[in-house]
Amino acid sequence: MPPAALSGVTVVDAATLFAGPLAATILGDYGADVIKIEHPAKGDPSRGHGPARDGVPLWWTMLGRNKQTVTLDLGRPEGAALAKRLLSEADVLIENFRPGTLERWGLSPEVLHEVNPRLIVARVTAFGQHGPYAHRPGFGTLAEAMSGFAAITGEPDGPPTLPPFGLADGISALTCAQAVMTALYHRDARGGTGQVIDLAIVEPMLTVLGMQAMAYDQLGLVQQRTGNRSVNNAPRNTYRTRDGRWVAVSTSAQAIAERVMDLVGHPEVIAEPWFATGAGRAAHADELDAHVGGWIARRDLDEVTRAFDEAQAAVAPIYDITDVFTDPQFAALDSITTVDDPVLGPLRMPNVLYRMSQTPGRIGWTGRPRGADNDTVYRERLGLTPDELTALRDTGVI
Repeated sequence: MPPAALSGVTVVDAATLFAGPLAATILGDYGADVIKIEHPAKGDPSRGHGPARDGVPLWWTMLGRNKQTVTLDLGRPEGAALAKRLLSEADVLIENFRPGTLERWGLSPEVLHEVNPRLIVARVTAFGQHGPYAHRPGFGTLAEAMSGFAAITGEPDGPPTLPPFGLADGISALTCAQAVMTALYHRDARGGTGQVIDLAIVEPMLTVLGMQAMAYDQLGLVQQRTGNRSVNNAPRNTYRTRDGRWVAVSTSAQAIAERVMDLVGHPEVIAEPWFATGAGRAAHADELDAHVGGWIARRDLDEVTRAFDEAQAAVAPIYDITDVFTDPQFAALDSITTVDDPVLGPLRMPNVLYRMSQTPGRIGWTGRPRGADNDTVYRERLGLTPDELTALRDTGVI
């Protein structure tokens, strides 16, 4: 097997819930040597999130994969001193403490860069390191609310709707991993130094929401809730089939919109002047939905998907996780892969994010028990003796 893409890169993951740790997981999937720091008494909060089987927390089993786990109380002087030694030879630190916390512990980026000028410090917080909200407690839910996402999600006559999973955290994790790679490239390929990444979870949400800011700035437009419809094109909605299943139809491209209307037996609307643009079609969504929804309602799911396939039109069934597990496309991609867990045995979990032809990522192991790698990391990396380790354990530093 060829060397992993990030082989030789050491990442110290001192973050919790969920953007920072997931970013470290992504880096670990592609070969980074990730050392997860957990509080000796509390552990990572994700160990208590979500369901568990046989005492094994499933969320942690994924989030902690490919990571060595050590315990360390960063808030104690002895713990901070040990962290400095660990970070003196690391490449990346990912943390999400409230602004000022690392500084209070004597672990500010300025101090860490004195110890290791090449260190990249990724700071992931709800609102960033400065500004009037910087010191507020914050989670992804607040970013989903304040970015404008919740305001445009849901039915027009219903309340703003939050996602039932960590959307903002997930997007920020991807952003953080990309930011770390950008900083590593600057340092290693361009002869640069270490630097600080200030990532406010609310900001990637602003980016993925697209042109809202420009539409308001230039036109005074404030996007409203439209349910499953789009303000940019139509038909775009979910529709129920005769056998009680649901499908999603998208017509972002003009050619696809024309094929859909041909397929459902209403080619006459294609000649309408308003049909020539996505915005024009969106303004006639009621009419288009009636045509598409009526056609789909008279047919079973298999017939609908087969007909759309033959017409080269875009449709997808609405899946739950049971459907994901049996879909042949996900099976072909190994999107949900099998990993051996020492307690649970064979375990299905999402695979690495993308396939690389020369340096593929891999899942070496699932999340380990808290402090499982204390001896390996502290003895082999830092040269601590057994007596020193025992003293640190007895005093609660590790």
